[in-house]
Amino acid sequence: MLKINHLMLAFMLAVIVVPAQAQKNYKNFKVAVYSRSYETKLMADEQWLDRTWTEVTNQLKVDKIYLETHRDLVMVDQKTLDTAKAYFKKKGVEMAGGITWTIDESNNFETFCYSNPEHRKKVQEIIEFTAKNFDEVIFDDFFFTSCKSDIEIKAKGNKSWTQYRLDLMTEVTKNIMLASAKKVNPNVKVIVKYPNWYEHFQGLGFNLETEPKLFDGIYTGTETRDATLSAQHLQEYLGYEVIRYFENIAPGRNGGGWVDPFGIKTYDRYGEQLWLTLFAKAPQVALFDLKNIQAPLTEKLKASWQGTGTSFDYAEMMKPVQVDGKSIKPTTIARVAGITFEKVDKFLGELGNPVGLKSYKPFHSTGEDFLQNFLGNAGIPIEMVPYFPKDENVILLTESAKFDQQLVPQIKAQLTAGKKVVITSGLLKAIQDKLSDIVELQYTDRKALVKDFFFNGKSYHGDKAILIPQIQYLTNDSWEVISSYDGPNGWPLLHGADYSKGRLLVLAVPENFADLSQLPAEVLTKLKRELSDDKTVLEGPGQMSLFLYDNNTLIVQSYRDAPVDVKVSAVKEFTQMKDILTNEVLKAEVRKPDMHWGKAVGSEKSVFSVTVKPHSYRVFKLQ
Repeated sequence: MLKINHLMLAFMLAVIVVPAQAQKNYKNFKVAVYSRSYETKLMADEQWLDRTWTEVTNQLKVDKIYLETHRDLVMVDQKTLDTAKAYFKKKGVEMAGGITWTIDESNNFETFCYSNPEHRKKVQEIIEFTAKNFDEVIFDDFFFTSCKSDIEIKAKGNKSWTQYRLDLMTEVTKNIMLASAKKVNPNVKVIVKYPNWYEHFQGLGFNLETEPKLFDGIYTGTETRDATLSAQHLQEYLGYEVIRYFENIAPGRNGGGWVDPFGIKTYDRYGEQLWLTLFAKAPQVALFDLKNIQAPLTEKLKASWQGTGTSFDYAEMMKPVQVDGKSIKPTTIARVAGITFEKVDKFLGELGNPVGLKSYKPFHSTGEDFLQNFLGNAGIPIEMVPYFPKDENVILLTESAKFDQQLVPQIKAQLTAGKKVVITSGLLKAIQDKLSDIVELQYTDRKALVKDFFFNGKSYHGDKAILIPQIQYLTNDSWEVISSYDGPNGWPLLHGADYSKGRLLVLAVPENFADLSQLPAEVLTKLKRELSDDKTVLEGPGQMSLFLYDNNTLIVQSYRDAPVDVKVSAVKEFTQMKDILTNEVLKAEVRKPDMHWGKAVGSEKSVFSVTVKPHSYRVFKLQ
């Protein structure tokens, strides 16, 4: 038997080199960084590459890098790519290729014209080159076409631009992207990353009906940035909801969420986008991009509420990081991501599968665009699905559901089965003639400016006047559930009609969707209760979200700039609620149901009082 003394053993262990990133850095997800072709080209300089990567990984643990080969007709040469691949292989970092299908981003994101033979040839060259180098290739946001060249106009013929582009991009996916990639590398997996503007995909050719079935996987853009300053005005909840929607389109094949640090007023907003992505159970988060996560930290983006113990803590983030026994001072925005991931990873594994009110959005549909995210920001857990959710006790149908020609028969089937269907005023307007066999309601062209509300015999006053559509109904055929009024006149905010064994509710959606969060807390709570099947509800003002999971865990998230006191009400079987982050156990207060017309409204509840700090979350388990 070979004998090894202690000195020899120490020497052998010393020469074993374990790649720094060989192991998964987080228990519940992976982290990737995307490098644009502009930065990938710089990797020919190994000193620049090592200096850059060292700075990134001093702030943040990274499992994977996407090395982009093309963007804006800027191609990375093979020699440079070989240098980069060798470096990251030595570091033990997973690698994949990336492609952005733009000719010139600065020119209104100029895309390829996929009916142009010259462009098709160039596209084929790019995908083949990338697939030869990687077993996984991801497409950045721009795998669509906005081209209206003479060639495209002729090819379109009599089709609408939407239908033409949907058909064209499905054909390009099959015959160029996948066929060419797999011809040069049969093992390659090609992933399409969808951006955040899902409501309008069809107009540019993103085909959510066909493409997820063709590609080897999809990826999700969860960047919401700032709702006020950015032109898209995306609500914070979208960072969670869009992951869930795409997961329901391609179950088990949604690779993760993609966040950038652009357009933020505070570092809290960047961290918030990252943790909302993870609350949706994204298996991976991709940080865009290698250059921009190296932006230097600045006090200018420190929020006014810092120092109060918020979920993102600037002072905690600025503490030195221990890397390989060295104390490293945080220098870049990558550290915001790093500390966010470290905190969320501690509890994410205790959460079950996300659940919420199912809201049906058919493929290629529009109408009351992004409304579900405004409802999510008002505290209603939403789970968008691309199919009619017939197995649910309560469902939500917005105006986009009008694209389903069989919608009304399906609504009838739900009601006949004793279930509840909630529709919006926008959908009522679109289908009111077809709906008249269920209830005779009319969406009028008149509007009402209201700030006072009434239900269950009590009045509530709001701080802001809200503009809503006036819905007309036949007295005693249907009736107001939540009334709104201005002086001696009033209109339904939430309206109810019985049909067979079920119940149809109509929500008068404010003209400004954000005004849903301006409703008085009591009115908003009543609305949530009607839409929640009278189960777990977040009681309080808007600009807060409730995330529910199927193992009785939940997260309460605030987007407000000041602390807020709220209540979580649940079925009476739950007698306590444990704070997963602190292990504090909250005891339930028992609440008897309200009485109206001598009858109980709802059921007895267990109620838990909670304070949430600005732009922070709390994590609980009902017991």
